[in-house]
Formats: sequence, structure tokens, C-alpha cells
Amino acid sequence: MAGSSHGHTPAAWTGVIIAFIGFCVAGAFMVLANPLGFWAGLIVVALGGVVGAAMKAAGMGQSKSDHPVHEAAGSQS
Repeated sequence: MAGSSHGHTPAAWTGVIIAFIGFCVAGAFMVLANPLGFWAGLIVVALGGVVGAAMKAAGMGQSKSDHPVHEAAGSQS
């Protein structure tokens, strides 16, 4: 996968960073025994996925046709 630029897009990085922050928030509030903060952290995790998908739809992600696996499969036939 190192040669394919898989996940090296602004959409992927932004979605993962937001989800990671939400994971850290949820983990901290779990240790503090605060259910409201825990669920808020999980909402931030889900928000990371939504933001990543929205950015991909806006053209900041990698399209499936640009992926090297699809190019190699198309050239073999």
C-alpha cells in the first residue's frame, strides 16, 4: 500500500484527526465516569466520518478510478 497513496488526502486526514480527538475525549470522560462527556466524544467520532465523507464528496478525496488497483485491473483485459 505504500506506493498507492491510499488515504493520503485532505479528506482522509481531516476525518481521522477529528475521530481521534473524539476518541480521546470519550476515553477521558470514561475514566472520569461522566456519561454525558463520553457520549459527546462518540458524537465527535461520528462527526469525523461525516466530515471526511463530505470532503470526499467535495472533491478533496481520492476517487475510485484514480486508485492504482483499478488501473491495473483495467489494463489486464
